Amino acid sequence: MLRFFVVGFVGFAVLAVGVVASIGSWAWWIMWVLLAGLLLVGVYDLVQRKHSVLRNYPILGHMRFLLESLRPELQQYFIERNFDGRPYDRDVRTIIYERAKGIHGELSFGTERDVESVGYEYLVHSTVPAPEPEEPPRVLVGGPECTKPYSMSLLNVSAMSFGALSANAIRALNKGAAMGGFAHDTGEGGLTPYHLEGGGDLVWEIGSGYFGTRTPEGRFDPDQFADKAAHPHVKAVSLKLSQGAKPGIGGVLPAPKVSAEIARYREVPVHEKCVSPAAHSVFSTPRELVQFIARMRELSGGKPAGFKLCVGSRVEVLAICKAMLSEGIAPDFIIVDGAEGGTAAAPLEYEDHVGLPLTDGLMIMHNALVATGLRERIKIGASAKVAAGNDIVKRLVQGADYTNAARAMMMAVGCIQAQRCHTNKCPVGVATQDPRRARALDIADKSVRAQRYQEATVRQAVQLMASLGVTDPRDLTPDMLRKKVTPTTQRSYAELYEWLSPGELLADPPQGWAADWAAASADSFRPTKS
Repeated sequence: MLRFFVVGFVGFAVLAVGVVASIGSWAWWIMWVLLAGLLLVGVYDLVQRKHSVLRNYPILGHMRFLLESLRPELQQYFIERNFDGRPYDRDVRTIIYERAKGIHGELSFGTERDVESVGYEYLVHSTVPAPEPEEPPRVLVGGPECTKPYSMSLLNVSAMSFGALSANAIRALNKGAAMGGFAHDTGEGGLTPYHLEGGGDLVWEIGSGYFGTRTPEGRFDPDQFADKAAHPHVKAVSLKLSQGAKPGIGGVLPAPKVSAEIARYREVPVHEKCVSPAAHSVFSTPRELVQFIARMRELSGGKPAGFKLCVGSRVEVLAICKAMLSEGIAPDFIIVDGAEGGTAAAPLEYEDHVGLPLTDGLMIMHNALVATGLRERIKIGASAKVAAGNDIVKRLVQGADYTNAARAMMMAVGCIQAQRCHTNKCPVGVATQDPRRARALDIADKSVRAQRYQEATVRQAVQLMASLGVTDPRDLTPDMLRKKVTPTTQRSYAELYEWLSPGELLADPPQGWAADWAAASADSFRPTKS
């Protein structure tokens, strides 16, 4: 290989000399400098031991790294079709951007999707559509023990921490929430001034790290919690059990994003990877979990209290239900996150292979609460790839009361799906702690975009419901959502899935649920042996 390199370099040099001789003396020196530089690079490539491809293909091997760095952009802008990009295809991204900008947000000439493919889902319109209500419906969150219920929008900002997002992104989302009358979940990274200055309604989330409400030893601090939860902008409090994109490992903030400011708000070391513990220290059993939720509600002064999880085991969901029944305690809301949800940083194995998708997790939770007689007391939120009006309606059909969106809201304030969130090099200043990059995000403009996107998407969801013949989300039924299961057969969700009746598990558990119901215990998350 060395002789090929030498021969090639000499041949290139001879050719260059001939060209330069016809140009002039000044260009001669420039060319020799370039040749010397290439020679040094080639020699380094031959002697270095880190990259085998460079040792075998000096100089030329660098093309591999160049093309590899350009691949995501080439894929997104030149190769992928409008309807098959991941995580969000171009059609969906375009709708988000256009609605955020206040333009039409419509497409022409018909669908590009393969409506004949197995797995295609569609909503069932009515021959007699209902009139659209003047104001979009809202959801009152708060059970019998809640003294300060909150009126929730059908679409809200999902949990994203300061740290995962820049200060300007948090400010823009919160100000947009204030303008549009929807809720903004803080994420588990703490309640910061950036969440409070815009005046938006907040769902304050705490995770297993208890950031912003922790003792020096890293345990939950009830006094700090009560003090911060009393803020008038905090409308509800939430306990994060798990996250769809990385259930079972807690939150992760890469070291480059742990600035001095974030370290101060989270009370952690600066410039070190910030990892929430996988498990909570305040509970270890379903019974202790529901007791802690009641404590959170009490410490917050009677505001709605609930928890968020990605469903893994149906037994665990039923164990929590048994604990609620045994203790006479119920959360005011439960947010179900799907495995298709987003994250700023997580191992690929967790993103791709752990946790239930939102459809399955949502319907397990809904059916479990219905069949244990708890559904009327508890509202269910759904989060994971909610971006358009049909996503909202689909989740409401499947059992949710309202929805949350994270990545779609990021796109509304400028995210271009560069997928560089974990590098601290977000090109648009949304998911970075680099002040130079973050300053590119104009708060005044992007807050209006967040408000426009949310308003237009909810309006579209309401219009879709009217096309289905309903004006109240509670009137949506599983037969309004159908799925193509074979090339020649479609089935409604009412036919495809088992829907339990109120109190059914307490009276006579159906065969498909009986074993899990028997294995569930209020005193353990693990299945008990019969």
